[in-house]
Amino acid sequence: MGPGMAMAQAPAGASGPAAEARRSYEGVKKNILKSADEMPAENYSYKPEPDIRTFARVVNHVAEAQLHICGAANGTAAADLAKVPAETADKAAIVEALKASFAECDKAFAALTDANVTEMVSMGQAQRSRIGLMWGAVAHDQEQYATLALYMRLKGLTPPSSEK
Repeated sequence: MGPGMAMAQAPAGASGPAAEARRSYEGVKKNILKSADEMPAENYSYKPEPDIRTFARVVNHVAEAQLHICGAANGTAAADLAKVPAETADKAAIVEALKASFAECDKAFAALTDANVTEMVSMGQAQRSRIGLMWGAVAHDQEQYATLALYMRLKGLTPPSSEK
């Protein structure tokens, strides 16, 4: 390291693969929920270009993916998972489904331990390691949050991760 460069400090709290995944999940969860809350209802139908998804569709996509991934991690039958409304539903219904998907993921991340990270989980026809599945959820959420943040900026709003 060169002069003036400090080494990043490890975040406080528990350490290990499960704790690292949980911390990242909690951060992106906060940003996505706050984005969904702060975007005015009339902008849920906003899309920057005619062939691009609406803000509501991106939020619904997060909910669908989380229900699929975290439902698999929890062994929850598809029929028992929350339902995601159409992107034309009102903001309250869309946010309710998003919160239900986070509740499913909260259970999956709470059950993640350093002892079970290599356990294989069925996801459709595929087998995934529990840690791979959960990091996949975090990575997907981060990708979708970037889209939500861009839409917020295009509407003159400050994304949660950029708030002072």
